[in-house]
Amino acid sequence: MNLPFPIRQECPPGACVCDRERLLADRAADIRVLRLTKEEEKRLIARLENLASLDDLRGMQERLRAQLGIVVRILPSDNEVRTTRGIFIQLDEQPGLCRKTRSAIPAAIRRSFDNRPEIVYALLNERDLLAGA
Repeated sequence: MNLPFPIRQECPPGACVCDRERLLADRAADIRVLRLTKEEEKRLIARLENLASLDDLRGMQERLRAQLGIVVRILPSDNEVRTTRGIFIQLDEQPGLCRKTRSAIPAAIRRSFDNRPEIVYALLNERDLLAGA
């Protein structure tokens, strides 16, 4: 299949469950996620590690959804949040999304939270968890 853009190289056999080949075989499938080459993934991870604010985070979530079809859900725990581990970060299931990428994106966002705790405070304040504090 000739595509007008470069796509991610396939993972070694047995190393991933991304179903890349099945995705490429289906003409009706959304293959935007395959645009995330390894070089682009490195740039994305670096960008996610250097978030400046909650608005920046929300903008990146929207760009990931619009450009690659990747939906990132970030929600504070219903219980007490003492560390950034109390914040739930999940990517929706999506064919073509590599297992390594699926774990690298939340890890990069957590590193950004560790570097800029004000993002976490703003995230918690969105749900009024810090109201009156």
